[in-house]
Amino acid sequence: MRLTAQEHLTARGLNSTLTFMDSQNNSFMDMALLEAIEASERGEVPVGCVIVDGENGQVLARAGNRTEELDDPTAHAELLAIRTAAHQVGSARLTGCDLYVTLEPCAMCATAISFARIRRVYFGAYDPKMGGVEHGPAFFQQPTCHHSPEVYGGLNETAAAELLKTFFREKR
Repeated sequence: MRLTAQEHLTARGLNSTLTFMDSQNNSFMDMALLEAIEASERGEVPVGCVIVDGENGQVLARAGNRTEELDDPTAHAELLAIRTAAHQVGSARLTGCDLYVTLEPCAMCATAISFARIRRVYFGAYDPKMGGVEHGPAFFQQPTCHHSPEVYGGLNETAAAELLKTFFREKR
């Protein structure tokens, strides 16, 4: 039996209440949080990502960070999910797809999101140090950005931020 993200958080002593925009976003961000929890259990920074076909709600890809496991600094959850989804649909363009990720994408991931032509990005925790969407280079706002998705930040921010804080606290 798989636990929900809320059950995982409670079991780890994190008393965050998950909040969502609606039940559909609930399901997809819950999946991303589960991917983040699984990444944490592998010793990876807890970031999870889910890519969904915006037309029919089909999940095309799920991934968590695997940078340590693969010895690959580019193995961020977003890039792994984009690769899988692109293979799934048979195209490098993921137009009409929505991406759910537990942490504000970095500049590298924001660039890949733009190249893939993702329709919408929903992210959990803001990342003032390494974020590339609302912070840092604010990539989608640059004149050199060819495609800017709709962006919705702070979706289930508390739960996503608590996972990250707990992970780094335990590492120290």
